Amino acid sequence: MPSARALVLATHPGPAVAVTTVATLLAVAADVPAGRVVLVCLAVLAGQASIGWSNDWLDADRDRAVARADKPVVQGAVAPSLLRSAALVSVVLAVVLSLLLGPAAGTLLLVLVASGWAYNAGLKRTAASVVPYVTGFGLLPAGVVAAAPGTPAAPWWLIAAGGALGAAAHLANVAPDIEEDLATGVRGLPHRIGAAASAVTGAVLLFAGSLVLVFGPAGPPSAAAWVGLGLAAPAVVVAGLSGSERSRRLAFPAVMLLTVLDVVLLLLGGAALT
Repeated sequence: MPSARALVLATHPGPAVAVTTVATLLAVAADVPAGRVVLVCLAVLAGQASIGWSNDWLDADRDRAVARADKPVVQGAVAPSLLRSAALVSVVLAVVLSLLLGPAAGTLLLVLVASGWAYNAGLKRTAASVVPYVTGFGLLPAGVVAAAPGTPAAPWWLIAAGGALGAAAHLANVAPDIEEDLATGVRGLPHRIGAAASAVTGAVLLFAGSLVLVFGPAGPPSAAAWVGLGLAAPAVVVAGLSGSERSRRLAFPAVMLLTVLDVVLLLLGGAALT
């Protein structure tokens, strides 16, 4: 019988919690009413759970082939059929919760969900593997801001930063599994350009995203923004070293942590998101 822990692990809880936290904090910063902030949180969390579960369901055979010990489905702790059911139920829940925020906000939020499913379903094996990350994470802030009264548009710099950070997250996320991926026929963009080029590109994108968040908002950067830029430095270094075997597994957590910190400092700095 599958354990609750196995099901939680199969959601890829680290990224799921990080993305949900970022969306929730952005909703607060955009003056979304409290009840709708909760709705944003639940909608994004349901979408992220569906992406994680669908990933482990669709990749079950591939993960078994390379003996991915970190995967509950490989350990026999959960069946692919249960992951499929959980993924389908949670994606329906994500659709319903997102659309309760209105057609504009809901559609924009669901772009991230659709992007994640498209990546899992096959885009990860193509040179366009970065597109779902750029699209999904670029439009996530737009969906959150649109949940505010009057359906405002997100500023350009928030969307640009989201896309850059999303692309950096993709490059860092693939780094630890490049060899296993190649052994099972997965050849996304990072696999095609190589670990070193992926690491450098990811670091550049990570720093660029942080710069946009600091200098994009109108007026001089706040003290919190400068602090955020300083905190970006170690994360950028880790991302730049992700091409080496020793640092590969540190890169993705570093990107996720920096993204959350960036949003926290953006909130503290009082940047206008609408």
